[in-house]
Amino acid sequence: MIKSDAFHMHLASLAKDLQSFKPLYIFSGDEPLLMLEAIDALRALARTGGFTEREVLIQDRYFDWAALINAGKTMPLFGDKRFLELRMPTGKPGREGAESLKQFAEKIDLSSNQIDVIVCIILPRLDAKTKSSAWFTVLEDAGMAVQIDLIDRITLPNWIAARLKKQSQEVETGESGQRSLQFMADQVEGNLIAAHQEIQKLALLYPAGRLSEEQIRSAVLKVARYDIFELTESILSGDAARLNRMLDGLQGEGEPLPLILWSVSDELRTLNRVQSALIAGEVLPNLLRNYRIWGRREKLYPAALKRIAPKKLKQAMILAANLDKQAKGLMVREMPTNPWDGLRVIGGLLR
Repeated sequence: MIKSDAFHMHLASLAKDLQSFKPLYIFSGDEPLLMLEAIDALRALARTGGFTEREVLIQDRYFDWAALINAGKTMPLFGDKRFLELRMPTGKPGREGAESLKQFAEKIDLSSNQIDVIVCIILPRLDAKTKSSAWFTVLEDAGMAVQIDLIDRITLPNWIAARLKKQSQEVETGESGQRSLQFMADQVEGNLIAAHQEIQKLALLYPAGRLSEEQIRSAVLKVARYDIFELTESILSGDAARLNRMLDGLQGEGEPLPLILWSVSDELRTLNRVQSALIAGEVLPNLLRNYRIWGRREKLYPAALKRIAPKKLKQAMILAANLDKQAKGLMVREMPTNPWDGLRVIGGLLR
């Protein structure tokens, strides 16, 4: 699979040569805004290239896979070329669907320069098992598979700056500009669609050019949305300020405290196992693989293991266990009155 940058390079080449479309594109990702923009950009170029008839299929339990198999057989209306989208919300085609997808991909003539139908298959983010499945492998071989990754918190300020640049705006230079970008990132984290809207609002409120910190702070609303499992990332990174913002947001959204405590406790136990194994002489790369620590967590673990003393980690684990009892209505002595405050204490222990 290719990433977003490589796909945008492909789009740039398509703009120069509208005859170089692939017959099949597969998009995978969980960020609605970035998925929508990538597919819209492809669709716009396809329309310029004569693919003016659009058809959308949505896979559900009653979906007729013959509609996909026959997509390239039926002649488009009025001789126009067709742009066909197959949306698979679960990313699970089932046995019949898997066979139909393989059959469809195997019929694609990769040697032909004459394409009358572009098929775009839209999937959620796929796990490693699905990526190695027979049906996905055949699709990838027959077309172009694009993975649209999430924008993480570290790169979010740069993403915002790039979006501002597209609308001919920028923040101030120096420290004030960095504060502005960090402020915007704090306000919109986890909600890129709302972030996009807030950035567009700045273009409506202010002219092209440089935006002051005061202008940004007065205009950008707090629209951040947080994921329970991202909470543990803020603990691993030792970012107490971000942890507090996330706890405020999750509490305000009514997220269940037991689920949050389970997630935090599970991460603390994993961290303790890895730390104990390191002390016993095992090597970190093997431990990360054995405990299935990958992605952003894999990047955070080495620094967290160096920063967090075993004694502090044990204290955090005991506190998390007591908070779980407290959240279930049991009396625990010498504990914060509010379990949410106890989670903040855990963050403070592991800074």
